[in-house]
Amino acid sequence: MKAAVLDTLKRSAAVPSVPQVVLRFLEIMQDPEFSYRDLVKVLSADAGTVTEVLRLSNSALFGVRSKVVSLQHALTLLGPKRVRSILLGRYLVDAMSKKRVAGLDMSYFWRRSLASSVVASHFAALVLPKRRDEVSIGALLADIGIPILAEAFPKAYSGVIATYCPYGTFSKQEEEQAAIQVTHGEVAAMVLAHWSIPEDITRAVNLHASPTPGTDEVATCARILNSGDKLAKLLCEVPNTEEVSRVCNEATAFVGTDVGVLLDLLPTIEKDIEDLADALRIDVIPSNVYALIAKTIEDALAAPAAAE
Repeated sequence: MKAAVLDTLKRSAAVPSVPQVVLRFLEIMQDPEFSYRDLVKVLSADAGTVTEVLRLSNSALFGVRSKVVSLQHALTLLGPKRVRSILLGRYLVDAMSKKRVAGLDMSYFWRRSLASSVVASHFAALVLPKRRDEVSIGALLADIGIPILAEAFPKAYSGVIATYCPYGTFSKQEEEQAAIQVTHGEVAAMVLAHWSIPEDITRAVNLHASPTPGTDEVATCARILNSGDKLAKLLCEVPNTEEVSRVCNEATAFVGTDVGVLLDLLPTIEKDIEDLADALRIDVIPSNVYALIAKTIEDALAAPAAAE
């Protein structure tokens, strides 16, 4: 039954298609002997993609010191893997942002996804630095199965959608399986595999909602995605101060670090999220909400230390 549902989704309009220029770029990168010249050639065939790569390369997100003026320069400076990540992120975000799903607040969805990506990126920088870019894009897109399933199965999935909101609960895999036979992690992994995201990251996305993903590198990526989402939810609602310390301690421990990492991250969280939103052209209303919530979290985390 699960295979049949996934197969139905693959053929449905709910799953975004891959632009040919991006598909060809991904195919070339799968060859371990690929050349930069081949990548530049395929990207150069589409003027819009060239513009996007250069715009993204020069965004505040990457903080480049000199203006990137050519595809060769972008590939050399950022590396093919990072260019792959930003291209996939940009096109998938664009496709998903056009959706209007009944019962799902897409503004909240993107706020939470952006926050998750930023937090996961910082965790990966400490725990799994060689996977940082892939973990970041994985965290950004780990929940795309939610709007896809909501669009494809509006009635059956409505109960899950009702919990995806501020102060809502995290959807349990068993609840999703009971409703529609598959989980949003499985659907997200299917889409990312279709878009040629590396297998390790698609497996991590598949596992990201699991409380017991394992201990290998893929499991570490899944743990980072899981903790990133939990902390992102905290950052997208005015938190219950009594819950802050518990959630933060559990989330950081799950990836093998401590709350000090969060304390270092919090002062820049809003700027980092705004930079990512700008790069991916996601509309996020400017406000100090992240800063206010971050301050609440910071105070709650600092209180036990002050009492000692």
